[in-house]
Amino acid sequence: IKCMRCVAICEKVQHCGVWDFTGAGPSMKVIVRDNLPIADAGCALCGQCITHCPTGALTARDDVSRIMDAILDPAVETVVQVAPAVRAAWGEGVGLSRDEATPGRLAAALHAVGFDRVFDTDFAADLTIMEEGSDFLEFVKSDKPRPMFTSCCPGWVRFAKLHHPEIVPQLSSAKSPHQMMGALVKNTLREAAEAGGKKRIFCVSVMPCVAKKYECDVPELSTEGGRDVDAVLTVREFDRML
Repeated sequence: IKCMRCVAICEKVQHCGVWDFTGAGPSMKVIVRDNLPIADAGCALCGQCITHCPTGALTARDDVSRIMDAILDPAVETVVQVAPAVRAAWGEGVGLSRDEATPGRLAAALHAVGFDRVFDTDFAADLTIMEEGSDFLEFVKSDKPRPMFTSCCPGWVRFAKLHHPEIVPQLSSAKSPHQMMGALVKNTLREAAEAGGKKRIFCVSVMPCVAKKYECDVPELSTEGGRDVDAVLTVREFDRML
């Protein structure tokens, strides 16, 4: 429909300028700036263009089938963690009122889908606070430039690296909460899973942001045993699973 909402939100609000248009009148179409691959166009993966697209012409990568393959594999222990923001949003997509969309029902729904274990990312958020606090003490001792910026959000970290590389030295070195939780889950539950006849743990995060899909694929964030988080579901994907 050529509404140009994706172009406007990216340029005027997110300040990334990924989208552009070419042609005029009936020949006009939206393109990636300079005809670049989107990975090279300065995209922070914030997902705002997807959110503001009224027709569904822009969509996020769907990982539901890959996750269902893991759930249906008897040799895999599936573990899911839920971000705090998800608890406030998941009910809308399945027609539940705020009173009905309780954390208990959310956990029950995840078990009903087939996940073996359900965790809350809140716990890892506490770990992140402690880690970033320790990081800040090192900043103070070493006289690094301040302020120290959080590294919790992969969209923000990517935006800083692509558009403001001068502040990258001021980013915390701590992993985001869901990446910390993935590492913790795989390290602490591996022996129990193997004792129960499972060959591996498949860790899924239900998150409010599409940038988390990118984050779990970043090699630098993986431990020696492989990815800390294997796949990420957005709230919309989780509601479609239900």
